[in-house]
Amino acid sequence: MSLRIYNTLSRQKEEFHPLQAGRVHMYVCGPTVYDYPHIGHAKSYISFDVVVRYFRWLGYRVRYVQNITDVGHMLDSGEDRILKGAAREQIEPMELVEKYTAAYFKAMDQLNVLRPDISPRASGHIPEQIELVQKLLENGYAYEVNGSVYFDVSKWPEYGKLSGRKVEEQMAGARLDINEEKRHPADFALWKKAADNHLMQWNSPWGRGFPGWHIECSAMSAKYLGETFDIHGGGMENQFPHHECEIAQSEAASRKPFVRYWMHNNMVLVDGVKMSKSLGNFTTIAEALKKFSGEQVRFFILQSHYRSPVDFSDAAIAAAAQGLERLRNTRIELRKRLTADAHVSADGGRELAERHVQLFRQEMDDDFNTPAAIGRLFDFSRDLNRALAEGAPLGAAVATAFEELYVNVLGLGSEATGPGLDADPFIDLLVSLRNELRQKKEWALADRLRDGLASLGVQIKDGKQGATWSRG
Repeated sequence: MSLRIYNTLSRQKEEFHPLQAGRVHMYVCGPTVYDYPHIGHAKSYISFDVVVRYFRWLGYRVRYVQNITDVGHMLDSGEDRILKGAAREQIEPMELVEKYTAAYFKAMDQLNVLRPDISPRASGHIPEQIELVQKLLENGYAYEVNGSVYFDVSKWPEYGKLSGRKVEEQMAGARLDINEEKRHPADFALWKKAADNHLMQWNSPWGRGFPGWHIECSAMSAKYLGETFDIHGGGMENQFPHHECEIAQSEAASRKPFVRYWMHNNMVLVDGVKMSKSLGNFTTIAEALKKFSGEQVRFFILQSHYRSPVDFSDAAIAAAAQGLERLRNTRIELRKRLTADAHVSADGGRELAERHVQLFRQEMDDDFNTPAAIGRLFDFSRDLNRALAEGAPLGAAVATAFEELYVNVLGLGSEATGPGLDADPFIDLLVSLRNELRQKKEWALADRLRDGLASLGVQIKDGKQGATWSRG
């Protein structure tokens, strides 16, 4: 079975064929950095992180671009999100941007989300955006009015092909601000004239102004990935208008197909209602990490398919954490067996490993189905535990296979994912110290260590070969 991806544009799963053999060029809409990242961001960027990891595990060279929006993302009120945030905190817009860009990357690091290969900022690519607007004017798809430039959707018959929304519906529908400058209500801004007191503005052929939100992704993706590239990802809520506008302006400018596979992740719910700042029902990643490790949050997210919604609650993460602990314990026991028995053949358990890796890959090849892939990993864990209990000869091949799926593909098991250092080496040290105390017949101290570890959820089991431990 080859890798198949659900393409939002065609509304069906399609076999993946990269534009260039052995390479994947991928762009994902990054955050607008005006506040702290929340669990909705975790859902999106963990989902696409696994996509990147899986491609690399398959042997592809991936160039992953994820932008930072620091200008031009307008609220329905017409306010720029960055300017509103700067006014809220009474700081300079770029000061706000630096603060929340740092907070975003810190949160992603804690969730073990790989850094993009390129993280371009909208404010750092104004010349490219101006050049793209000029090209659209030259090609007859845009018009200038009083220092602002708009895309003329009536000139682009395919507008709406991603979202399925017709221009006629948009022109008659709600949520379109009345703007006398526009020829049609559905036209969207490529460049906006700035008022004298507007804090973020640049020189342009049409006067002082700032770019629209949609133009930044078209300009930066073309700069770093080419006018046509493999995969564009983002949240489902970005299908319209953001991605629809990206397609129109990019293809109208280049006269080439823009993106070959569109991927959209679904949202995070709270009691069945979309998590959002406007509803006040959101939880920041930092708040979640006060209660759970980054690995636990990540595992919780991956237990839902990227195209499915996930209902967030502390109870749901706690339940996911219990399942994660079973996988962690298998990993720990496997390490211990290999350390204790250095004479086992490196190929011990190879057939077992190859069978489970193939089953795992079948699930991931079906549109990155992480819930089903995790189910296969539990099957692998069950068979490994049985083999360990029976004393079967398991070698480096089987350990490597489990590590590749657990760490390299799913991104679990990193010491960076927790709120502090990985505790396993310290537990090993305390259990070893307890063994020494027991050998010296210092039973009281040995029992204190055992009871102290038990209070932290670590259970010790004494055996003929010494003590082993697991999280209870």
